[in-house]
Amino acid sequence: MEEGAGEAPLLLLHKRSGDVWTAFAHIITGVIGSGVLALSWSVAQLGWVAGPVSLVLFALVSLLNASLLLNLHLYPDPNNGVTIINRSYLQAVENILGNSNGRVCSVLVYFNLFKLGVVYTITSAISIRAIEQSNCYHENGHEADCEYGIKTYMILFGIVQIIASQIPNFHCTKWLSVIAAVMSFAYSFIGSGLGLAQTIGNGKVKGSIGGVSTDEPIQKVWLVAQAIGDIAFSYPFPLIFLEIQSTLKSPAPEEVTMKNASRIAVFTTTVFYLCCGGFGYAAFGNSTPGNILTGFGFYEPYWLIDFANACVFLHLVGGYQIFSQTLYGIVERWYAEKYLESESTSNRIFRMRRNPFRVGDFLAVGCILPGGDVFCAEKNRTVDR
Repeated sequence: MEEGAGEAPLLLLHKRSGDVWTAFAHIITGVIGSGVLALSWSVAQLGWVAGPVSLVLFALVSLLNASLLLNLHLYPDPNNGVTIINRSYLQAVENILGNSNGRVCSVLVYFNLFKLGVVYTITSAISIRAIEQSNCYHENGHEADCEYGIKTYMILFGIVQIIASQIPNFHCTKWLSVIAAVMSFAYSFIGSGLGLAQTIGNGKVKGSIGGVSTDEPIQKVWLVAQAIGDIAFSYPFPLIFLEIQSTLKSPAPEEVTMKNASRIAVFTTTVFYLCCGGFGYAAFGNSTPGNILTGFGFYEPYWLIDFANACVFLHLVGGYQIFSQTLYGIVERWYAEKYLESESTSNRIFRMRRNPFRVGDFLAVGCILPGGDVFCAEKNRTVDR
């Protein structure tokens, strides 16, 4: 059996020790992001029929992706009969479809990984800002002017990631994924619970079959497209599927373990998505905010809102690493392949891992873009209209 392209001894030092539950934790960390708290807005645009149906359909698409990728981890080369281990999505494309297709795919993979890094940076800063705003509203009233910037919090997130990025590779992120998965369950439970409590307090289920109505048809089309895009973005784990499968230990067949983990994770995720999206929409109806925690659909109990947003921040630390370690691994495997004969390859890669510029690009783009403030504000204004 031959290792996938670009493997080097340095990158294979870690014994595979993963099982169905560590794979489950990795998938949950990669899938349940803070976007779960915005799904109530997406359901509000689609309505009580199309909203839940879209969530279930995209869950089924994710399971289909998983079932297809399962069989690509070990690939028998038809030219020489050697079995190749594909340790990443990009490696699988290059080994199966050739270098030309691999180069095209690499652009899309790099873009998606980079985009996730930027989005996580902005979202984490918004969550920390929401804690400060929640305390301000509690002390000064709900009508108080509690506006704060997020660039300082993005820098804080970047500093945390510079430290977290010293984790050598994907194999060593198991403990981080477990913590992040617990955090994601925590704020998802809180978001769902607050929505259910608000619905009970209202004494009725708000919302409609067709979702939010608009004055112009084109505006409705745009909102529906945005909602479907948000739901699709909520299931991003195929990008890291093969990396997770590469951490699984034998003797249990890796395909069986990964299939069980992905089924459990997608089922669990979909239940949380339906609860958060459904309860949030039932609570606020057509006035559902873009994010039920940072959009201040809820003000009290403020300490619970603070705790939930802190959980979001901690989860995003782990989620950022899950996707970024994939990007780091691609670069380091390429470097190890290019300088395989060099005795200083290991030292060079270790120096690359200590380099703070590993996360600098994500942080810089996040600070330059006004995306965090504009994105949430635009969503809220659109729904309010």
